[in-house]
Amino acid sequence: MTESQAPSAPSCRTIILMGVCGCGKTEVGKRVAAALGGVFEDADDFHPEVNKAKMRAGIPLTDEDRWPWYARLRARVEEMRRNGTGVYVLACSALKAAYRDRLRATDAPDVIRFVHLKGPRDLIFSRMSARQGHYMPASLLDSQFAILEETPDLLNVSIEPPVETVAQEVLRRVGRGA
Repeated sequence: MTESQAPSAPSCRTIILMGVCGCGKTEVGKRVAAALGGVFEDADDFHPEVNKAKMRAGIPLTDEDRWPWYARLRARVEEMRRNGTGVYVLACSALKAAYRDRLRATDAPDVIRFVHLKGPRDLIFSRMSARQGHYMPASLLDSQFAILEETPDLLNVSIEPPVETVAQEVLRRVGRGA
């Protein structure tokens, strides 16, 4: 992206790219953060080893497994704000409304936005099946779709175009705050 193409800073300070595993949250998130001069992190890096081991074994996480992880992620959002990071981009599945509520806490929509990277199951399954070295097996994809709750506050962005196009659409959507 050239300097003349740089998007205006979004009104929000935290952008959470959410969706099922394999939808491209990490690749899109890296591009969005770079374009905004922000910081990108992947929520997967904050999972305790016991959660990763469970998923590696093909066992879906329960809400009880997730609550401490979401508490840690919310603390990280607050820490990044205290540090004056600017725009913080977090890739996090956040599939249920209750999970997003934990991440949002008392933040207003102009402070935190959830962007749902959305695509057809077959496309996502093929991406997951092709990747190497990730602890999340493609066999857990259906369990993720089963708990996905779409709510009106989500900014839905299709993952069917190339990743750079998806990132540009995310930037366009958060830049205008719609």
